[in-house]
Amino acid sequence: MNTDGKSENEQAAIWNGVSGCAWIDLQELLDQVLRPFEDLLVESVVAASASSVLDVGCGTGGTTLAVARSLAATSHCTGIDISQPMIALARARAEKERLRPGFIVDDAQSHVFEPASFDMIISRFGVMFFDDTVRAFANLRSAARTDARLLLIVWRGAADNPFMTTAERAAASLLPNVPPRQPDGPGQFALADQSRVRDILMKSGWTGIEIKPIDVVCTFPEQQLVAYFTRLGPLGRILEPVEDKTRRHVIATVRAAFDPYVHGDEVRFVAACWSVSARAPQAR
Repeated sequence: MNTDGKSENEQAAIWNGVSGCAWIDLQELLDQVLRPFEDLLVESVVAASASSVLDVGCGTGGTTLAVARSLAATSHCTGIDISQPMIALARARAEKERLRPGFIVDDAQSHVFEPASFDMIISRFGVMFFDDTVRAFANLRSAARTDARLLLIVWRGAADNPFMTTAERAAASLLPNVPPRQPDGPGQFALADQSRVRDILMKSGWTGIEIKPIDVVCTFPEQQLVAYFTRLGPLGRILEPVEDKTRRHVIATVRAAFDPYVHGDEVRFVAACWSVSARAPQAR
């Protein structure tokens, strides 16, 4: 199996470039912020007694490693991500913990998986970036065993997640080149429309589709807030080369906009998401 495939698309450039580097630098912070979702996925894996798990869009490996810790000795977890530097960190973390998950550098949309090789496929915010979502989920279905479970956590819409767009809204008048969100294009809110998610999964061959809203309180230290909004999201992709005076003004303006989410020494916000589950049908 080729575990270091190449994918020449825009998302590969983003996640092997500035965004991937930001996630690597902020790995501990992001793992803390997203741990409630990691815990939900691990609980589901354990409850299902899964023996072969695929973690799609695994990034720096937080969820993959958490699943690997929870599995029986005869079970296995594999993470796949398009970002070579993020997978390099995931592998280093696994080695440090003496865990043995597998990691694949490739696009899950097109990677040639061994057919029917997983009895559970999971993702923590890793499936919103495909160029062709139906093709991607059909490819994942081909990797699933009969009756394998698909369990995804994805973001609901921007209107339900004002924290996530605070930085770009506050900076808009100061930096007119902040990249706009593309509602149905690859990105954080690509799967916000539950009817679209259902249609994608049906067209790609999944059955037993259930989509439920979940609202999860996330927290992180206030002292990490500036690093968070200057490195991540649309603002993080364009702020670094801005001249110093403007950059300082942007940071001060954006920091003030986050005040409603700051409670003492802690940042607190509600993440509005979908929990999406489905089953792989029996092959005909």
